[in-house]
This record gives sequence, C-alpha cells and structure tokens, in this order.
Amino acid sequence: MTAAVHEVAEGVYAYEQAPGGWCVSNAGIVVGGDGALVVDTLSTIPRARRLAETVDKLAAGPGRTVVNTHFHGDHAFGNQVFPPGTQIIAHEDMRTAMVTTGLALTGLWPRVDWGEIEVTPPTVTFRDQLTVHVGERRTELLCVGPAHTDHDVVVWLPEERVLFAGDIVMSGVTPFVLFGSVSGTLAALDRLAELEPEVVVGGHGPVAGPEVLDANREYLRWVQRLAAYAADSGLTPLEAAREADLGAYADLLDAERLVANLHRAHEELLGTPPRDAMEIFSELVAYNGGRLPTCLA
Repeated sequence: MTAAVHEVAEGVYAYEQAPGGWCVSNAGIVVGGDGALVVDTLSTIPRARRLAETVDKLAAGPGRTVVNTHFHGDHAFGNQVFPPGTQIIAHEDMRTAMVTTGLALTGLWPRVDWGEIEVTPPTVTFRDQLTVHVGERRTELLCVGPAHTDHDVVVWLPEERVLFAGDIVMSGVTPFVLFGSVSGTLAALDRLAELEPEVVVGGHGPVAGPEVLDANREYLRWVQRLAAYAADSGLTPLEAAREADLGAYADLLDAERLVANLHRAHEELLGTPPRDAMEIFSELVAYNGGRLPTCLA
C-alpha cells in the first residue's frame, strides 16, 4: 500500500497512510540543510523501510533525527530501519513503556507481516519541552499528556504553523484513549488549539486543518455524556455502547473503540481504578460481533 506524501509547508511533509485505522498510522518529515527529522516510524518493517526511502529522497543532508510521539508499536516499531547514529527522541516515560511493552502489539494481530522487529528505544529523552533545530528550522517538542497515553508528545513548527499531533488527534477515525484519559485528551486538545495551527497531521487519517481539533473534542464530550447516562442508568460501558446511537460519528473508522473510551470516561466519572487494558480490549471484540477489529497493517 503506497503512502501519500503531502508537502504541507516548504520542506515539511505529511506521510499519510490510508485508510488510517488500526495500526495504519501517519508520519512526518521535516527537512533541513543537514538532513531531516522524522516524526514516528510506522508499524511494520516493510512500511518503515518505504518511509525511510522517502526520507532519503527528500533530505539533502545525511543527518537523521527520529521523534516518537508515544510508545505504541504502530508509531515506533520502525525505529530500527534508520541508520546507526540516528538520534531517537521521546518523552522519558515513553522509553520505559516501550521497553516494558515490547512486541505485545504483534500478538493481537499475528497474521500481519510485521517483519523482524527489534525494539529500538529512544536515545534522547526529555520531560516537558525540547527544541530541535533542523537546519535553520525551529521544531518544538511538547509533552501534552496524559491524553492518548500518559506521555504524549506533539511536534510543533511555530513558523510554519504545522502540528504533528500523534494519536491525540484522529482524522476520520474514532479517537482512542484506552491507554490514557478522556479528560486528559480534552485538556490536551484545548492546549493544542491555543497554538493556532493551520495544518494538523493526526496520528491516523487524512491531513486536516484546525477544525479536526474541534471534531475530536466534540466526540470525547459526547463520550463523557454517554458515560454519565450509563452510570445513572446502571449500564456497563459495553451495554451503553451497544445501546448508543452513533449519529454523527457513525462514519468514523473503528467504531468499536467507543467501548474503551466509555470505560475510561466511566472510571474518571466515578474515581475508580482503571481496568486492565486487555480485558477491555476483549469487550471491543464482543462489541464487534466477536471478531477482532480489522487491522490492515
């Protein structure tokens, strides 16, 4: 499957993979005189190699810097394909989570051609904010978690007003906070809106404008309202999801994520400890008619 490469500002590219559902993620390429900064490295070795080939065609210099927005394998499994000496930058908690989680994602979809993945964690980590200069271009790495996970990082180009938002933002795809927080994601989206981006590259789905931030906020506020209704009615998150009229969200990919989002919203509403992610994932399968969600990686 061929990716679409969009030049969203001079020397700044969105590497967009359709359709954008489970494990079909986006990347970014920021070119400078001495090389390139790559935002996320995709899910499989074949996909990551095609990304690296694209970077080599676009970047005039040999320097390579990789930024991982979070620990999920569909954004970091491709780290290994970049040459020795590549700096890999991420939040300090991402490194720990990546090492701890390992190849767990591959076990969910064993028929995917993942390739011979060697978990390749970051070599440079930070806590709150880091500025990286790509040639003369200023690139700001901002930690805005907890959101999709507890340590999400976005890549912000203030001069170009381009935002690489990782999985805090989904475009045409159902948001997913199984490993994070509904309220935290809403707070992160508010913070991202304050940047006033003109181009937003989400972790999955088509490149968008700032309106995609509002679309994600509206969905998550609906989830919160649905969780409150379920709590008042004595419904479990799975029962509430099955009863729900998806309405304006019916056309989003991966509707089964609603179950996970309701669990997290329910826990935040009641102040209860989070349930195990894999137990909740089994409920996604139940909502999906007993079938694993479709993964096209």
